[in-house]
Amino acid sequence: MLVVVSGPPGTGKTTLAHRIATAIGCPAICRDEIKEGMAHATPGFVPGPGDPLTMRTLSTFFDVLGLLIGRGTTVVAEAAFQDRLWSPGLSPLLGRADVRIVHCTVPAEVALQRITDRTSSDPRRAAHEDAQISADARLRTHNSFQPIDLPVPSLTVDTTTEPPMEKILAFLSR
Repeated sequence: MLVVVSGPPGTGKTTLAHRIATAIGCPAICRDEIKEGMAHATPGFVPGPGDPLTMRTLSTFFDVLGLLIGRGTTVVAEAAFQDRLWSPGLSPLLGRADVRIVHCTVPAEVALQRITDRTSSDPRRAAHEDAQISADARLRTHNSFQPIDLPVPSLTVDTTTEPPMEKILAFLSR
């Protein structure tokens, strides 16, 4: 099974992905964590729109997913999957795994506050361009986010408060 955890930035995807992975006993592969590892291995790296690590991160992310799925591993994959950007990478996996999508949502104000909080408190976020993007641009991104539209089961979860794990796990076991 491939559990895809998606949603706009600041919707609690990474936290939920790790909770799901722990609950079902499998790895969580998170795009941002891969980029953070690449930035750590690249002294002097400065993030920005279209920076060189972003494209390498994308291909590495899908390489890791393909490897694990190809070896028969259930995986939770987490990223800000927007349909036009991520469907091309996810589509080839449809025939190789039972794919389920968990789409995270929160009001824009909650997402913006979470992004602000993590940017100021988590040094790993220096690998991302969080601090360089204005609140207005973040709001536009949040409001124009296009969820993944693939022919697979999907569940939308409001992560403003503690998400209903029993409901999520029941959805995944169907």
